[in-house]
Amino acid sequence: MATKTLLLLGTRKGAFLLESDAERRDWTVRGPFCEMWPINHVLGDAETGTIWAAGGNEWFGPAIWKSSDLGRSWSHSSRGLAYPEGSTPVKSAWSLAVGHGRVYAGVEPAGVFASADGGESFAEVKGLSEHPSRPYWMPGGGGLILHHVLLHPDDPERYWVAISSAGVFETRDGGISFTPRNRGVRCDYMPEDQRYPETGQCVHSIVMAAGRPDRLYQQNHCGMYRSDDGGENWVSIEQGLPSSFGFPAAAHPSDPDRVFLIPLNGDIAGRFMPDARAAVWRSADAGRTWADGRTGLPQEGAYFNVLRQAMATDRHDRPGLYFGTNSGSLYASLDEGASWSRIAENLPVIASVETMVIAA
Repeated sequence: MATKTLLLLGTRKGAFLLESDAERRDWTVRGPFCEMWPINHVLGDAETGTIWAAGGNEWFGPAIWKSSDLGRSWSHSSRGLAYPEGSTPVKSAWSLAVGHGRVYAGVEPAGVFASADGGESFAEVKGLSEHPSRPYWMPGGGGLILHHVLLHPDDPERYWVAISSAGVFETRDGGISFTPRNRGVRCDYMPEDQRYPETGQCVHSIVMAAGRPDRLYQQNHCGMYRSDDGGENWVSIEQGLPSSFGFPAAAHPSDPDRVFLIPLNGDIAGRFMPDARAAVWRSADAGRTWADGRTGLPQEGAYFNVLRQAMATDRHDRPGLYFGTNSGSLYASLDEGASWSRIAENLPVIASVETMVIAA
């Protein structure tokens, strides 16, 4: 059966779709979609072929866009994406997760909303909004945003959220209650005797290992980490990397020991590629050792950044790895990050990259 490979991009000027076959050598670019709204995350559901997009800002408000025909037409809804009257308004929808019959949206100011009717309407998950630590959450450099929702593949009541800069939280009862999952994650910007608080960590990205839902990888403002117990404890895996600071992470689609990171040169040193030489760092042993992949990437003048949701893998037997930059370039690797090619350029700032593989 012929296969279609899609790359789904969220950008500052709408959503874009790139299309190829199973070989992934030639790509067609379509877009911008979503009326060129700022789109923070685009996600596809391979089972149904539906594509979702989360976006908005203070001027537009938040909205979840939906396409059931691979981007040819779109509709959007903001029904229910609001906090109670008197609260700070929801500025934008930042992240999406789809599974177990629901669509989840992470928003700014940080919160999560769930839809049980295919994205037509949403309801606030109050167990997170009413968490006792909520009054003490502080915004990161990009705002107080909930930028990742990770669903457990087998347990519909269990999922994790990541908030900058409050940390990681987990629910095991469908959102009635949430527990902080930040033990072992340090805050370098706190006084020495307060370096490991229960909440307040500036998590940048969190991904789940293939086939091991309790193994999580995290790239943080202050280090890179792995948890083997669903976030109850984290261990540092940054030794061997050029920096303890970065944004995106991606998990291998079939090997739980393989993970990919893009460290940057530091939070106050420009936030670009170390030494202005681009590389994707990869581990085959759960972060114990690291190797850099540079072939095909610019090795001078690489002053670009890669944002927290802008790297992903596909589901082919020979998996592809992709990342997009804030300068509008999109890179692809078909050998697990060893070598790269640029497959698109001159796009708007790329905020997110996701993949979808479907029958053609």
